[in-house]
Amino acid sequence: MKIQISGRHIDAGDALRTHVTERLDAIMAKYFERSMDAHVTFAREGATGFRTDIRVHIGAGMDLEAEGQAHEIYAAFDLAAERIEKRVRRYKRRLNEHHHSKGLPVPTMAQATADAAPAQTYVLSGEAEDEHGEAPSEPLVIAETTTHLATLTVSEAVMRLELSSAPALMFKNRAHGGYNVVFRRSDGHIGWIDPADLEPVR
Repeated sequence: MKIQISGRHIDAGDALRTHVTERLDAIMAKYFERSMDAHVTFAREGATGFRTDIRVHIGAGMDLEAEGQAHEIYAAFDLAAERIEKRVRRYKRRLNEHHHSKGLPVPTMAQATADAAPAQTYVLSGEAEDEHGEAPSEPLVIAETTTHLATLTVSEAVMRLELSSAPALMFKNRAHGGYNVVFRRSDGHIGWIDPADLEPVR
């Protein structure tokens, strides 16, 4: 498992890194056959506490996240690890139930990745006003990453969104090949954008 460990004003020593690696390797080996990528971030929380954020990339367009806070840095990580394991277990159960209900074989992560389209994602800066009280004409790109858009049914996309902490999910609709978006609404429901009148990008 490829694990990136970083600290915000914290030096994560060798003992902590070993603890993180062994715990996450054990969790992922229980549910997946292939190696996963994970990012663990440690930070100070308040005057005496610590916070751990874990993000695990488990397939094309699918990240699971969890966080933990405690007075001890190991306890903060262990709490986050417990939560990420619950999310992984729930994801696998929902995935199995979904495919079994339709009489379909459960796809492997390799199959999901092979069936995904590459895409660029960007983080844009907010339009803060300058000293003259004017916002910039174009927001600045402050982060850029490559991701993959999975080919899914609408119900699969909704399931992935519910299991993740993301506000929205873009995917390639398995029914017609066009690109769709599901997103969290302010009323707690999930919205679905299907530009059916547009030709899919090839």
